[in-house]
Amino acid sequence: MKTTAPFHHPPGTLQRDAARDLAVFAVLVASVSVVLGTAGGLGADYGAKSVLVYTAGAWLVWRGLAAHPHPRFGPANRVTLARLATMALLAALVGEAFPRPPLAGTPAAAWALVVIATVTAVLDAADGALARRSGLASAFGARFDMETDAAFTLVLCALVLQAGQAGAWVLAAGLMRYAFVAAARVWPWLGAPLPPSRRRQTVCVVQITALIACLGPIVPPALASALALASLVLLALSFGIDIQHLARQRATYRET
Repeated sequence: MKTTAPFHHPPGTLQRDAARDLAVFAVLVASVSVVLGTAGGLGADYGAKSVLVYTAGAWLVWRGLAAHPHPRFGPANRVTLARLATMALLAALVGEAFPRPPLAGTPAAAWALVVIATVTAVLDAADGALARRSGLASAFGARFDMETDAAFTLVLCALVLQAGQAGAWVLAAGLMRYAFVAAARVWPWLGAPLPPSRRRQTVCVVQITALIACLGPIVPPALASALALASLVLLALSFGIDIQHLARQRATYRET
C-alpha cells in the first residue's frame, strides 16, 4: 500500500495493535487451511499457499501503517483483515483439484466455496460503516478496502476460469484495476483523485455477486459465461466513465 507522510502516535501503539491483529489472523489462516485442506482432499501445499498469500497482503498493510492517521488499528480494519484472510484461503485454491468442471459433480464443496465467498463479500458492507461509527475512517482504511476488493475479484475470476464456467477472458475483470494502475504510471493524469461514486460501488457489488453466482453448482457454464460477460461489460463502462472524467479534468487544468 502506498505510504504518505507519517502520522505521530504514542510510540509503538499503532504498531502493537496492528501486529497483534495481523498475527491473530495469520494463525487463523494457517489453522483453517489445514482443516479445509484435510476435509477437501486438497494438495499438501494448500496451507502453505494460503499463508503465503495472507503474508503478502499483511506485509503491504504493515508498510502502509505510516499513512494511518489514528493510534488504533480499529474494528473496521479488522473486518477488512478478515476479508483478506478468507480471500487468501480462496486464492490458495487456484491450481488445486477443486474447483474443477463440472461443479455439479462436487455440489457440497461448491456450495461451501460459494458460502465462503459470499461471507467475504458481505463483510465488505460492514467495514465502512464500522469506520464511520467508531470515528476511525481514513484514507488508509479506504485504500485497504479497495485493494482487498481488487484482489478478491481477481481470485474469483481465476476460480471461475478453473471451474470451467467461463473462458480466459473472464480474467479481464480481475486485471482491469491493475491495468489502470499500471497505465497511470505511464500517463500520470490517470492517477488523479476521483470523487466518491455510488455508480462505482454498485458496479463493484454487481461484479463480485455475478462471479460468486458463476461458482454455484446449479449454474450451467453457458449461463455463468453470460453473467460474467454482462458484469465485465458493466465494469468496462464504469472504468470508461472514470477515464473520461479524468481526461476532462486534465484538459481543464491545462486550460487554466
